[in-house]
Amino acid sequence: MNNRKKLCLALVAIFTVNMIGIFLVQGALAASYRVGSTGSVVSQIQTNLKSWGYYTGTVDGVYGSATEAAVKKFQSANGLTVDGIVGSKTLAALGITDTSTASTSNSADVNLLARLISAEARGEPYSGQVAVGAVVLNRMKHPSFPSTMSGVIYQNGAFSCMGDGQFWEPVAESCYQAAKDALNGNDPSGGAIYYFNPVTATNKWIWSRPLIIVIGKHRFCS
Repeated sequence: MNNRKKLCLALVAIFTVNMIGIFLVQGALAASYRVGSTGSVVSQIQTNLKSWGYYTGTVDGVYGSATEAAVKKFQSANGLTVDGIVGSKTLAALGITDTSTASTSNSADVNLLARLISAEARGEPYSGQVAVGAVVLNRMKHPSFPSTMSGVIYQNGAFSCMGDGQFWEPVAESCYQAAKDALNGNDPSGGAIYYFNPVTATNKWIWSRPLIIVIGKHRFCS
């Protein structure tokens, strides 16, 4: 009888260890996308890659060889590990938030917004950094702009840092806190959806936007 109990306990322990291993593997896979993956996040990956000229196939939410090839081109162009797998770093570079877990979502939002703030306002006062982040969030709520953070940030021609390479520079430490403050509702811009530096601005149209406030070198406008 004792031997039977020992055997049963051993089998239960083996089963438990195996199940934990399965869950851990599934969790790891859930954080990355590769050939064979499907779903809305894959569609986002394809959409972003297509808008930047890396992908020419159909946006169908199916991660096939064409998507893998496009991912590799994107990774190579952006200093990422070229493995054709969209893990957390490649997702962040693509500006995509994986909402499979709240913590991952929050972290991705902060990192993406901090990168934009750093590229656009790393030399500005802290309130000016928060204001730049707030402009992104204000645009997400405005009918004239995309409704997602990645959509706003990667919108063609929206931010000069996307064209001059500043977006990929190291992120200033203060910009992470600025991103968190903006995400928590802090808006020194007063609801602005535009901002510009009058010294470097080349677009005459931007001067027609009603001024709300000046912070540092930036004019924030409605």
